Amino acid sequence: MYVPLGTSGASVMQIFGADKPHASTVMLPVYDGQLTYYHELTKVVVDRVYDRWIRLNVIHDVAAGNVTVFVDGERRLGAPGQGGKEHYFKFGVYKQSHHNPSHRMESHWRNVANYTKP
Repeated sequence: MYVPLGTSGASVMQIFGADKPHASTVMLPVYDGQLTYYHELTKVVVDRVYDRWIRLNVIHDVAAGNVTVFVDGERRLGAPGQGGKEHYFKFGVYKQSHHNPSHRMESHWRNVANYTKP
């Protein structure tokens, strides 16, 4: 993924689907150059994301009830799943109303693949 300088307050990746009251299993927004877990600015997945390509791998183990996030091959986050029976990965930019979002939001993606375990 590639996030240009100036994009802030945008979820760039999420796994949609969860048990109520949640809507998503995981959300990875960018705030001021940091990729965070949901809107928790203290839970930084990776710093300095602007203007560079980052290899982002996300594993959602539904049976085990967890999500693992890797950045450039390094494990950066382990989080609980949020339940649910149907899930799908979303990527791009989705404006968030938290923490003073920017007016312009952009992300680029390449070599996207989705693997499933039988």
